[in-house]
Amino acid sequence: MFLCREHELQVLNRRYQNKACECVVIYGRRRVGKTALITEFTKDKKTILFPALKATARDNLEALSKAIAAYRNPGISSAPVYRSFDDAFAEITRLAKDERIVFVIDELPFLCEADDSIPSRLQHLLDHEWKETKLYLILCGSSMSFMEKEVLSEKSPLFGRRTAQLKVMPLSYMDAARFHPELSPEDNAFIYGITGGIPHYINLLHVKGNVRDALIDNFFDRSAYLFEEPENLLRQELREPAIYNSIITAIAEGASKASEIASRVHLESSACSKYLKVLMELGIVQKIEPVMNNSKKKIIYRITNPFFRFWYRYVPSNLMSITAGRMDRVFDVSVGDDISNYMGQIFETMCHAWLIDHMEKLPFQLGSIGEWWGHDPKEKKEIQIDIVGLESKSFNRNTGKRFLIGSCKYRNEPIGVEELTLLKDYASVITTAKDQCFYFIFSKGGFTEGLKKIGREGGVTLINLEDMYRRDA
Repeated sequence: MFLCREHELQVLNRRYQNKACECVVIYGRRRVGKTALITEFTKDKKTILFPALKATARDNLEALSKAIAAYRNPGISSAPVYRSFDDAFAEITRLAKDERIVFVIDELPFLCEADDSIPSRLQHLLDHEWKETKLYLILCGSSMSFMEKEVLSEKSPLFGRRTAQLKVMPLSYMDAARFHPELSPEDNAFIYGITGGIPHYINLLHVKGNVRDALIDNFFDRSAYLFEEPENLLRQELREPAIYNSIITAIAEGASKASEIASRVHLESSACSKYLKVLMELGIVQKIEPVMNNSKKKIIYRITNPFFRFWYRYVPSNLMSITAGRMDRVFDVSVGDDISNYMGQIFETMCHAWLIDHMEKLPFQLGSIGEWWGHDPKEKKEIQIDIVGLESKSFNRNTGKRFLIGSCKYRNEPIGVEELTLLKDYASVITTAKDQCFYFIFSKGGFTEGLKKIGREGGVTLINLEDMYRRDA
């Protein structure tokens, strides 16, 4: 069953109705659902589907020849090979002159690696032969850096030729819950915290009422696909997977500053920075700085890909039990008891997303949102504020700025008035007497009656996990 991606399908179908020549670029990290999106879009359309191979130019030419032959004679097992890519493309030109044809090059980076003249050839075709046809060209790729630098950037021969581009992102926590509407908000939040909204992983987790059992069977098992996935992805994407593995491990174990990470993996800072940049391009690691930051010393690195974060947090430390097939016995202690701590960062991400999705209900238009950490000179300690939202428009110096200040607590127990008091104390570190603060507290476990009373009086906005999953909220 195909779920979500309604907006992407709408964009693709709208352009399909134009009948003019189209060049649509679709890109996004591996497993995010690009091929599934293309399959759903083309299911009722005349399509030449060419999945490029990580192989030689000759192998790819044979694959393209078979794709064209399969379009003309569905079910054919063999086909003559065109003499060149130019001849194959010429046949596509002929076919698209009189009828609307979708031509998909899936994993374009593989094809370009085999023959680096492909972008220039496609540019020439789009400028000349294909311009007057009814061809609907889709260029798809998983290498984010390649697609952005070699297809979308000004330096690319294909620059300016695309008619649309779709960056396919992981599903939001709300859309991820559509796979299991029968489950509780807590279970769906946990699934999102494990999979990061990747449809492929949600499906492979095979949750049938019990997330714990699904994890033991489909994640904490050496024969399981999800157990092998992080290492497989690193091997597919990177030339030195061992070094990247060490860097991810260092971050998972608590190293957050570039110097700390470099020291842990015994690399020079400059070399470590290059590896970190690649991990950021792959969407595994993210460089984060506090809002209103004016110091490079506050920049930190986090594993923001939830799937990698979950794997590196729990698999290495439980490898002996996994190998021995004992995870069912130790899961509750080694994983279950720590889930609230693990979900804290995930919950913050969800809360930020909720605020952005409900912008019309906020007291002002957000220009940016993030978190803040730094030194409290009055209390002489380091503090952190989970949510700091800044107003989009300029402010009057006489009346000050408006801030949205928030706290995110993924705990079972209700949150009380003391949390609001603490939040106000923290807010005073980054605001002045002229500034106006609007307080939001998100809580998995709900709120005490005292805090609810303040909420009813307008002193704070309170949102629990159930509220976050209400589609009409």
